[in-house]
Amino acid sequence: MQLTGAQALIKSLEQQGVDTVFGLPGGAILPVYDPLLDSTIRHILVRHEQGAGHMAEGFATATGRPGVAMVTSGPGATNIVTPIANAHMDSTPLVVITGQVATASIGTDAFQECDITGITMGITKHNFLVQSAQELPRAVAAAFHLATTGRPGPVLIDVPKDVSQSLMDWWYPTSVAEYDLPGYRPDVDLDEDAVAAAVALIARSQRPVLYVGGGTLKSHASAQLLAFAERTGMPIVTTLMARGAFPDSHPQHLGMPGMHGVYAAVTAIQRSDLLISLGARFDDRVTGKVSAFAPEAKVIHVDIDRAEFNKVRRADVAIQANVAAALEALDASGATPRNLDAWWGEIRSWQRQYPLVYDVPATDGPLRPQHVIESIARSSEPGTIVASGVGQHQMWAAQHWKFEEPGTWVNSGGAGTMGFGVPAAIGAKAGRPDRTVWCIDGDGCFQMTAQELVTARTEGIPIKVAILNNAYLGMVRQWQEMFYDERYSEVYLSADLPDYVKWAESMGCVGLRATNLKEMDDVISEANEINDVPVVIDFRTDVTEKVFPMVAAGASNDDIMVHPSQRGAK
Repeated sequence: MQLTGAQALIKSLEQQGVDTVFGLPGGAILPVYDPLLDSTIRHILVRHEQGAGHMAEGFATATGRPGVAMVTSGPGATNIVTPIANAHMDSTPLVVITGQVATASIGTDAFQECDITGITMGITKHNFLVQSAQELPRAVAAAFHLATTGRPGPVLIDVPKDVSQSLMDWWYPTSVAEYDLPGYRPDVDLDEDAVAAAVALIARSQRPVLYVGGGTLKSHASAQLLAFAERTGMPIVTTLMARGAFPDSHPQHLGMPGMHGVYAAVTAIQRSDLLISLGARFDDRVTGKVSAFAPEAKVIHVDIDRAEFNKVRRADVAIQANVAAALEALDASGATPRNLDAWWGEIRSWQRQYPLVYDVPATDGPLRPQHVIESIARSSEPGTIVASGVGQHQMWAAQHWKFEEPGTWVNSGGAGTMGFGVPAAIGAKAGRPDRTVWCIDGDGCFQMTAQELVTARTEGIPIKVAILNNAYLGMVRQWQEMFYDERYSEVYLSADLPDYVKWAESMGCVGLRATNLKEMDDVISEANEINDVPVVIDFRTDVTEKVFPMVAAGASNDDIMVHPSQRGAK
C-alpha cells in the first residue's frame, strides 16, 4: 500500500495509540494536516505553539502517556522550545513533530527555515531529521520508545515538506530491533551487590528518611513505596515533583522538603543518618548549600539515569534501576532500620512546633492566598487535578493542597516556566475529562498564556482557573523585600489592568471575582456548579503575603526561616 509521507506519519501515530495531538498548522507542516481530516486522532488547535507543548506536558503528567504536539517550521518550532526544555528538566515524555523546509532548501536560509534539531540537541533525549518518507514509521516508533523508556523525556521529529509529500510503501516496525537504536539500552539488570549494600546501611540506620523524587511517579512506583514505607516505618518526604506519590494524609508523610518545604521535612533530612533517594536528583532547591546538606547522612541513591549519581552528592550506594524494581527488591530483602521511636519522637516535636501556618484572613479582605487554596481544596472532590504556574502561588499550592494519589499535581519544576499553568491544565483535562481540573495561577503567569482559554472554550475543555491576584510578580517581590532592601524594581502589575473578569468573558469563559471571605465562598461554590465552560476567578489577595518556610538561596537548610509568628519558638 502506497501512502504519502504525511499519511504515513498520521498512520504511525495511530499505530502508537495516539488519540490527541495539540498543534497549530503552518506552511511546512501543512501536508500533514490534510490526512488528519480522515484520522481518529483528535487535534486540539492552540493559539500559540508554546501552549501546544505545555498542553502535551499536562496531558502526559495526568495520564502517564506521552503527550504529542505538532507545529510548523521556523517560529512555530522555536515557540515550542520552552516546553521541550521544560519537559527535559522534568523528565516528561513528549513527542514533538515539527515541519521543516524542503530538503533541497535546508541550509539556504529559506522562508521559515531554522535548525530546530540543532537548537534542541541539548534539551531532547534524541531528535530526528527525517530524510525520506520511507523512514517516517521507524522515526515515529523510535521516538515513542525513547520518550517513554528509561528516564522519560522529549523527542523531536523534524519532517521536511517534500518528505511529507513523497510516496512510500507502508510498513511499520514490529520489534525494537527495527528501531535502529544500537546505543540505547534503557533496561538495566538490578545489581544484587548494590541492593545488599543498601540493606546493610538500612539495618544500621537510626534516623532514616525516604527522600522521594519525581522518578518515583515516572516509574509508577507509588504502590511499592507505600508497601516499603509501611513495613519499615520510615518517615517520607516528597519533593515538588513527587507530590501525590505518597498520600499526604499518611502519618509517615512529613511533606515537601526544600527552599519552601515543611520545617519537619527539611529538618528531618538535615538530622538524618541515612537518606534513601528514590528518583530524586539532589536539586539545589532541595539541598540548599550542598556542603551543609544532611551532613551526617549516608546516601542510597536509586535512579534510572546513571548520570545522576555523584553529580551533586556522593552516593554511598548507587542503584541504577527503575524505582519500582528497586523498592520491590529492598522490600523482599526484609531490610529494616533500628528502632525508630526516638527518631519519630523528634520529628513529631518539630511537626507540633512548626506546622504550616499563615495569618488569619480578615472578614472584609484582602484574602490570604493559602486560605483560598485550602477552601478550593475542601470543596473539591477526591482525585481533582491541580495545575499551577510558577511562583508564590505554586509553592502555596504544593504546601496547602493535600495530594492523595499520583497524577493529580501538574507543575513546572526544574525549568520554573511561568505561564505553564493554564495550558497544562487544558492538556490534563483533555487527557482526563472525567476529572475536575483546577489551575492555581498568579496574575503574572496568567497574563503569559491566558489566550489558551480560547482553545479551552472552543474545544469544550472546561477547566477552572483561580488567579491569586496580588498585583505583583509575587516571588520576585518577596526576594526584593527580603534581600534587596525593599527596592521593588519592575514587579508591579496592577490589580485592575487587565480586568480579568471581562477578559475571561471575552474568551467565552465565566468570569468571577472575590475580594472578601463571603465572596470567596460564593464564587468557589458557583465555579463548582459550572462544568460546561471554563471558569476564571480573580481572587484579590494580600500583596504583603510571603511564602514560609524559606531557605535563602545558597544558605544552609539549618538556617530555614519559619513564619514570623513562630520565630519566638526557635
